Amino acid sequence: MKIGYDGKRAFQNQTGLGNYTRSLITGLAAQFPQHQYILYAPRQTGLFDANQLANIEVKGPHHLLDRQFPGWWRRSRMVKDMEADGMNIFHGVSNELPLGIEKISTKTVITVHDLIFERYPETYHFDERFTHRWKMKSACKIAGAVIATSKQTKEDLVHFYTIPAEKIFVCYQNCNPIFETKTTEEEKAAVKKRYRLPDRFFLFVSSITKRKNLIAVCKAMLALKGKIDIPLVVIGDGRKEKDVVKKYLHANGIDNQVIFLNEQPEAKENGYVKSIDFPAIYQQAVALVYPSYFEGFGIPLLEAMWSELPVITSNTSSLPEVTGDAALYFSPDDMEALAGQMLSISCNTELVDQLKRKGLQQAELFTAQQHARSVMDVYLTIL
Repeated sequence: MKIGYDGKRAFQNQTGLGNYTRSLITGLAAQFPQHQYILYAPRQTGLFDANQLANIEVKGPHHLLDRQFPGWWRRSRMVKDMEADGMNIFHGVSNELPLGIEKISTKTVITVHDLIFERYPETYHFDERFTHRWKMKSACKIAGAVIATSKQTKEDLVHFYTIPAEKIFVCYQNCNPIFETKTTEEEKAAVKKRYRLPDRFFLFVSSITKRKNLIAVCKAMLALKGKIDIPLVVIGDGRKEKDVVKKYLHANGIDNQVIFLNEQPEAKENGYVKSIDFPAIYQQAVALVYPSYFEGFGIPLLEAMWSELPVITSNTSSLPEVTGDAALYFSPDDMEALAGQMLSISCNTELVDQLKRKGLQQAELFTAQQHARSVMDVYLTIL
């Protein structure tokens, strides 16, 4: 069987959709070597090594006009190449399918990661919402099967777009496998020195937007002032909301309690840009605090559980799906509850050990192997 993919993200996105695409294709190619996997990509970069397995191939625009306008080739003209290649299945891994694909015999699958632009429209420009909605709705209707990364996303597809539930398959993803490996004490010490990390710290990993709710952690830390003295390390960046957070910290005299790693010179080095140093950071933290109002999945939760890092997270959307009974929960607007969970984690070693153990057990449900198997099962249902 020949299976094609929209390969743009694999070569151009360092995190998020890029990690999803790279992990899925390498997992499928390794676990199901009898099939051929072809990435249709406008250009190649060093982010993905297509030569790692013999059954992975990359194809790009080969006509002069297509090379001059690679975006248009990806959006519509690669359908002709797909047809010429005798593709059995094409998988749109990032919420969309190329124009005109319904006119050829190739079967289609689309992965929908979330519908956050529908739930929080105020956080997107009108043209962004229109484009996302048009691409996603049309792709879901055309596709032979729709993969949702969580039950929450499946429910949203049914609610917002009335996609038939029987057409939607929940396939839980995995995270970057570098988090599954224990770092040595020497590696941890080197990373601690490189980023000037404190001996104990809470960890926040996410883009800094209003929905991600970093301000909630800051308010909880203010409530904990005088009870514990454990700073917060932030992996992630933002603009408007980051300014709001900084003004709050300054107004309440706790500026030195939050460390934004992206502001350090080391954030420009490969260890940070490619997330290589992140496992060593996770494995030295007291807990991951993830106060998001809404997520389609929540990859940092999985990264934390593999890292044996206790998790404190919101009790909303897909987050309880990911962490099960391996986390402490709170309502994202309840700062007192969050402060209480942070205090418990900081001084209760028995609770910490319990969460570490449960976290590893929960993480085993989200492996690259199970992800590849579940996606292959979807392919087989539409042939």
